Amino acid sequence: MKTRCEKCGAPLPADGQAYMCSYECTFCSACAAESKGVCPNCSGELVRRPRRSAPLLSGEEGNAEREWWGGPPWLIWAVSLSVWTLVALAATSSVYELYRSLGRPMTLVDVLGSELSQMLPYVPLTPIAFALAMRFPFQRGNWKRRSLLHLLFALAFSIAHVALRGLTPYAEWDPKLGAFTSAIWNPQAHIFEIKWGILRTIFLSNVVDDITGTYVPIVLVAHAVSYYRKLRNRELHSAKLEMRLAQSNLQILKSHLQPHFLFNTLHSISALMLTDVKAADRMIARLSDLLRMTLAGGGVQITRLNRELEFVAGYLEIEKLRFGERLNVVVEVAPETLDAQVPSLLLQPLVENAIRHGIARLSSGGNVCISASHNGRQLYLKVKDNGPGLVKAAESPSGTGLRATRERLQTLYGSNQSLDIQGVPAGGVEVLVKIPFRIESESSIADVDFAAMKTSNEVR
Repeated sequence: MKTRCEKCGAPLPADGQAYMCSYECTFCSACAAESKGVCPNCSGELVRRPRRSAPLLSGEEGNAEREWWGGPPWLIWAVSLSVWTLVALAATSSVYELYRSLGRPMTLVDVLGSELSQMLPYVPLTPIAFALAMRFPFQRGNWKRRSLLHLLFALAFSIAHVALRGLTPYAEWDPKLGAFTSAIWNPQAHIFEIKWGILRTIFLSNVVDDITGTYVPIVLVAHAVSYYRKLRNRELHSAKLEMRLAQSNLQILKSHLQPHFLFNTLHSISALMLTDVKAADRMIARLSDLLRMTLAGGGVQITRLNRELEFVAGYLEIEKLRFGERLNVVVEVAPETLDAQVPSLLLQPLVENAIRHGIARLSSGGNVCISASHNGRQLYLKVKDNGPGLVKAAESPSGTGLRATRERLQTLYGSNQSLDIQGVPAGGVEVLVKIPFRIESESSIADVDFAAMKTSNEVR
């Protein structure tokens, strides 16, 4: 939660009134009213930000105080020290070579001392200027006021630089002494003495360079960092929204599969009640086991292949009670694929279709073959029956289960998946599913990383 208005910089208490857009640009009530409810940064609609009922924790306060930077406090100081030290060393090399080429007597120590005296005072001033630029950024509605404000900051920056430089023994070259001298120390009398003339000379000769050559670049870098952070935050915000949308869509598709499966199973139980009550009772018991497995899975979208096969085995027990010897099931699964990741409730609708549209139409029954293999990159799941096959060559089943399965595969894997349905020349239908072959721990499967899936789909 942001703690300051992005337009005027006024503090925004966590329990106070504030307005924000969809990208979390936050403004006080006055600035929101002045902008007429439209974000001046992204032109989005401003809505009232929810108030925090509980006080901020100490850790959250610390994060709010560091919001202007967004990184460890020591990093900007380390960067400042490194940059200005390198600049001083580079300038020393150039100036020393210049004096040598002109034949002027100047020792390397004096040149180094002069450049360090010029550059190192910028080390503590740079983080302060950076913080001021982040705290008071230029925006479309305030650039005039901010220009005057930053001009004052720049003058103060130059005065502070002159004061710090004046403390060093290499503040200014004294032609009378033929050596560098400090602005606060009298080397002849060996006493502290502020030499206003030297300070004035340093200020007048450095103020333009301090403002245009140092302060303005620092402000530009700060604004570049600020806009990069905002862009990154917007991308993260959009990615989170997209991930939540994907999760919601997957949960909806999965919820479509579960009632579809449940209603079909209850219909089978209802039909069996008229012919075999004991078998119907056993079918109800198996159904309760399947529902318990489904509830235990909760909102998990990805499971292991062996657990998916366990669920299919429970479903097949129900169908075997109905079809008896008419239903024969063959399972051919490569052992190394048992720990592979698969969407939960992937195989059940495929097996159900094979039984309902294939085996159920054969008076003598038939076979359903479930197989799994891989080539190192792709996992191949196949469900095949020897039923009457497709009525037409171009016909492709498109029931609720298959449609929801296709949409789930598309959401989870993008273009890196396929579900093909084709007739078998000898009779029957074959459904082939291809998805990425991934093997991970059960804990990682329980918590699906949708962003990682999206990235993998885009790369491949």
